Parts: sequence; structure tokens; C-alpha cells
Amino acid sequence: MSDNVVVIVAAGRGERLGKEAGPKQYRMLGNKSVLQTTIDCFSCHPDIQAIQVVIHRDDFELYDTSVVPHEKLLNPILGGSSRQESCKAGVDAVIGINNHTYTNVLIHDAARPFVSRETISNIIAGIAPNVGALSAIRIADTVKHANEEGVVLNTVPRDDLYLAQTPQGFVLNEIYSAHEKAAEHDPHGFTDDAAVAEYAGMSVKLVEGNSDNFKITTKDDLQKAEEKVSMTDMIPDVRTGSGYDVHTLGPGDKVILCGHSIPHTQSLQGHSDADVGLHALTDALLGTIGAGDIGSHFPPSDPKWKGADSDQFIAHAVQLVREAGGFITNMDVTIICEAPKIGPHRDAMRKSVCDICDVDMARVSVKATTNEKIGFIGREEGIAALATVSVSFGMVKGSSRNV
Repeated sequence: MSDNVVVIVAAGRGERLGKEAGPKQYRMLGNKSVLQTTIDCFSCHPDIQAIQVVIHRDDFELYDTSVVPHEKLLNPILGGSSRQESCKAGVDAVIGINNHTYTNVLIHDAARPFVSRETISNIIAGIAPNVGALSAIRIADTVKHANEEGVVLNTVPRDDLYLAQTPQGFVLNEIYSAHEKAAEHDPHGFTDDAAVAEYAGMSVKLVEGNSDNFKITTKDDLQKAEEKVSMTDMIPDVRTGSGYDVHTLGPGDKVILCGHSIPHTQSLQGHSDADVGLHALTDALLGTIGAGDIGSHFPPSDPKWKGADSDQFIAHAVQLVREAGGFITNMDVTIICEAPKIGPHRDAMRKSVCDICDVDMARVSVKATTNEKIGFIGREEGIAALATVSVSFGMVKGSSRNV
């Protein structure tokens, strides 16, 4: 397998972004500098063996305070007065460095901190003798050719037009020779290494890039990058609650389970209608927002709730969850009893829960099991229910504390 070294060009001044806050490669994106974010894209790639950063003569102190040492990271070297000179300096530095000859070199802009692992892999795969690999995206907008006064002269066909990105990859010895040849002709005028390779007679093959691999040039670009990092730091706020309820069986001719009436030789006994399914689901919902249990909202000591339908309880819990910004993604309840048979009523119970809670049928599951004739449930003295619900509250910062 070939050894691959990366040259990251970080010697620019980034003046279009404004001088007041320093070079753009040292601006912060979240808790890391732009340059560190870029380095991380390559340091974690298994096919990259070394990273050579090229910096400005005034930035050694900035570099030391902005970049974390890494085993793949070589000591920074001094760039030139143009991008072409800095790229050549980086290529020169990695020729035979530390008595190690690298096969391929990838050259990348420090101000492109979101290059994907896939793009890096595709660039490496695209390198061949006398063939460079260039990350690029097809132009989607209409292109106009205008004069100095801003008057449109013609519309340029865009079918075969691409925007060049980095990284750009080459056989190291070949791009070294190409830079030597290009420097003799014009040491400053080549805007990327693909142009240097083309000038030297090499072929350059396009590798599909992506829009995330944009270059931070303006304040709008920096804001876009900050927003992207902010979203990257976000994690789904999905909370799970569990509930359990049990009631004894006594005189009666039906049981209410999950809001559905099932004929039976006995009835569940309780202060309300003793619907263990809805009670367990209610506790599970309240658990996702830390809102206590069903007894704290509907005390059994309060005569107001004597014989009450339990759909009021779960509807209240659903309202509290939604007021807290929650979206119910799943409700799962297991009924534990010897009788009655739950199977024939499962879908009716699911529909009842869906109607009360205003959720899709696909998000509600009702299951049942027996207690294998063991204990009070096995002796048909009572029925129990276990419930689990999942609620999404959108996205939160990964460093945030759950409350």
C-alpha cells in the first residue's frame, strides 16, 4: 500500500475576511481552530501517514497555541509569498523527509475544514502515474461572461464546467518536478496544484467533491462554518420513560385495558377505572419530562377521581409532554395476565391509545404475556402492565446537561 502525506497550506492572510481578528485559519470553530479542524480530517484517516503544515513566518506562535500535537503531524515549515510558493515549499519539505519516501501527496487548503473521509479516500484512489486527482463539484448556477463595466457579454455553457476544490492528489515525485518546472515559468501565477500539473503535461482526473467542502473566504463563509460546527455538536434529545402498574381483580363483568372494554368474569379494582395499561403509559410519559408519577397529579385520596376514566390521566401527561416540546415517537405496553385473552383485542387497544394520545398507529405497540400460573397474577388475582415510551425533544448540544 502506498504511503500518503498531506501538505496543508496555511500561510495565507485571509484579508477578505478582515484583518482585525487575525488569519482565518486560526479563527475558532466551536472549541477548535479552523486549522485544527482541517488537520483532524486527515489525522483520523487510516491511509494518511503524515501531515505537513505550511505556515506564515509570523504565525509560529499562533500555530503552537491553535494546534494539538499528533503523531502524524510534522513540524510546520515556512511558506512563501503566494499560494504557489507555499505549495512548492510543502512539497519540497516532504521529499525524503526523515529518510522516508512518501509515494503520494495530497495538497489541501487549511481554510477547507470539512473535507470528508470519503473524498480523501477517493482522491487517494484516483492518483496514478502521470495522473493527478482533483476534488471538484459541477457548477449548478448559470454562468455569465461580462466586461469591466459589468455588462453581460454572453452566457457560458455550464455542462462541462466544475468548481475546483482541494485536496488535490499526485504522485509525489511527479508534482515535485511539475512545481520545479512551473516555478521557472511563473513562481506566483498558478492558483492551484492541478494547474501546475497540467502545465507540466500531466493529466488531472476529477473526483466528485461535495458542497460541504467549501473554502472559508468571507465573513458569510465563516458564519456558515460556525453554523455547521454548531449543528455537528448537536445530538438528538430522545428521552425514554418507563411505567408499571398493577391492580387486583374483584367482582365485575369486564376489564378496561388501554381504554378498551373487554368482557370478563371479573373487573379490575381501583380508585379510578383501574386501567393498568393507561396508568403504566401515563407514568412512562411523565418520566420523560421528570414530572413525577400519576399519583402526584391525580391523588387517589381526591374523590374527584373516583371511578374516573383513565384516558383523562394519559391525555394530561401527553399535554405536558407536548408543552415541553416533546414528540412521542413510540409507546409500548405489555399486559401481564392469565385472563382475559389480549390477542383478539390488541388492535382495538392500540387504536384506543392512538385516539386518546393523537399518535399514529405505527407508534403504538400492545403486547401480552402470562405469569405462567406463578404468583398473584398466575392465580388470577390481579393484572399488571409494563410500559415504555420514547419522546423526541429535537436536538441539544452534546455538552449540555440533561435536566
